[in-house]
Amino acid sequence: MDFPKFQRLVEERAGFRTMDNATASGEYFSDSCGDMYNFFLKIGPGAIIEDISYFTTGCGFGTATCSLVVDLAKGKSVSEASAIAAEDIERELGGYPEKKKDYPQRALEALHVALDDYKAKVASGSLPDYSAMAAPERAPQPAAAAPAPEPPAQTADDGKLLIKLR
Repeated sequence: MDFPKFQRLVEERAGFRTMDNATASGEYFSDSCGDMYNFFLKIGPGAIIEDISYFTTGCGFGTATCSLVVDLAKGKSVSEASAIAAEDIERELGGYPEKKKDYPQRALEALHVALDDYKAKVASGSLPDYSAMAAPERAPQPAAAAPAPEPPAQTADDGKLLIKLR
């Protein structure tokens, strides 16, 4: 497990918020531990998840897992998000402790309830079928800038090697 990444996810809690005027939402309650997971989705043309957030009563593993789901699902289509697997989440964190291996599945249950809520609203006619609308073109990602070259080591007048640190 990538503990520094886990710690960062828990501290930053990316996506931890409720969402006003969500297109769809879904909740999952784990009767094994009492954690609740709720995802909120804003879906736009092309059935693209334009925004996603979550609320959980879970521990750090629940928070970290939901944050990973937010990262994996945002910008994807509803069908692409439906295909996110527990293994994808586990890989993003570099594994889970044995006692916490069910956390990815719990979070995905809530995501799938939200995706099913969206599909049911489209089927009932209470929402337009965003998948039939052209998705906006995704802007190309800028190429990463090349790192600045390291300054050459210099020798001071007294014969000592001088290395400048940033």
